[in-house]
Amino acid sequence: RDWRGSLMSCHDPFGREMARRAHGFRTLDRDLDRITHGEAAQLYAIRPIWRLGVAVLLLVAGLIVSIGLSGGDPAVAGMGAGLIVAGWLGLSIGANDIANSLGPAVGAGAIRLVPGLALVALAGIAGASLGGEAVTHRLAVGIIAVPNAGAGMQGQMVMLSALIGAAVWITIATGANLPVSTSHSIVGAIAGAGLAAFGVAAVDWRVMAVIASAWVLTPLVAGVLAGALLALIHLRVGQAPDRAAAARRWLPALTGAMITLFVTNIVSILPALAMPLPSALLPGAAVGLAFAWLTRRRVDHALAMHQEGRPGMKLVLRTPLLMAAVMMAFAHGAGDAGNVAGPLLVILTPGDQGVLHVPWPVLTGAGVMIALGALLFGHRLVHMVAGGITRLNATRAFCITLSTALIVLVAAGLGLPVSSTHTAIGGVFGVGFVREMLDRRRHRLHGALPGAEYRRRLLIRRSHVATITVAWVVTVPLTALIAALVFLLISRVV
Repeated sequence: RDWRGSLMSCHDPFGREMARRAHGFRTLDRDLDRITHGEAAQLYAIRPIWRLGVAVLLLVAGLIVSIGLSGGDPAVAGMGAGLIVAGWLGLSIGANDIANSLGPAVGAGAIRLVPGLALVALAGIAGASLGGEAVTHRLAVGIIAVPNAGAGMQGQMVMLSALIGAAVWITIATGANLPVSTSHSIVGAIAGAGLAAFGVAAVDWRVMAVIASAWVLTPLVAGVLAGALLALIHLRVGQAPDRAAAARRWLPALTGAMITLFVTNIVSILPALAMPLPSALLPGAAVGLAFAWLTRRRVDHALAMHQEGRPGMKLVLRTPLLMAAVMMAFAHGAGDAGNVAGPLLVILTPGDQGVLHVPWPVLTGAGVMIALGALLFGHRLVHMVAGGITRLNATRAFCITLSTALIVLVAAGLGLPVSSTHTAIGGVFGVGFVREMLDRRRHRLHGALPGAEYRRRLLIRRSHVATITVAWVVTVPLTALIAALVFLLISRVV
């Protein structure tokens, strides 16, 4: 190092200020590098899923053509092809989304990778089995408005075309490095196949408008909730003079409140219980108090093992991060299992579409496929995220995971197929805005960023927003078009 530059920075306030800003810019550069590496890591980790998707589509195409040429039973071909494509979609969902919930908990040392994968896989199966009925029913009979549209061979072909259309688009988008949602893809594909089969009046456009509104609102609400949680933890715990005492006071209360809301929501949406929301609050509060006590015990234990006066947030948030991971996995199963189970229900039971009850084996089977995707293909991505290829520290990850889990579960209870990944992205942006606000508050007297650096940060943020927005805008019409073409092709072949 240059000793003259070091001496000047020690005695010159302007030099110290320039050094402080340079350090801040280097920190920003590391954050931006981690974003880039994290995206590359995700693409690398899901590459086996992409190759498997190509193989599945070729297999299904061959199966349909062979049945059409041989004159075999098209219903059998539809069921076989539907099971194959639905299975791949479940694997893809599990492999892509597992790092959102488990990566921060593994990185914080709250749980090891293999037990963590098993835990979130079981939580996802439970979420699909207990909370996936509303979304499944919405996708099976709620989007297409024609009475008994799902009955018979026609309805089976519509849902098979929707599954294939969604699979084709997800495979193309993965190969092109575009961030797309399975929920958006399957909704657009069902609408497109329904249009091709029954005409423009076939789609319930009111339901489509409600679903599209949920797609817009859930990231916004996640951003507000995640940002509010970050501000609360940062101001009350992170900046407290006695961080240990603040952690003992605030983290159990915060975790207990979130668990109370989570359990209350679960109890209110379970078909077997069907409890009104005020009545469901009592068991929710009981479970929340139990988890608050458990969190207090775990925080005390972690602090007892730490000798410094201001323990790191990564240490005190280990148990809350693990709880948030389980909540996220449950909500993910409840919200995304319907993407597989909804169309598959129509394919497997084409003659009985008026029934409101969704058979539990269909829901559990969808949850199992999502869990298998997490177990078989998710470990590489979780390992990369947990190893530090991310800009999220423990506090920010806890806020985003918790807010995403609550919002996705509420949407699942309302029967709205929303994207857990896009909801989490909304949380990331909300946390980013609050983080900048807190930084400006803390360094208000140090001056503004240079114009070039300020524009660079805005450009990077806008590029991410533009990429996500384009993916949202093009997914529904493109999957609708692909599914409509697939329906027309299957109709000619079969």
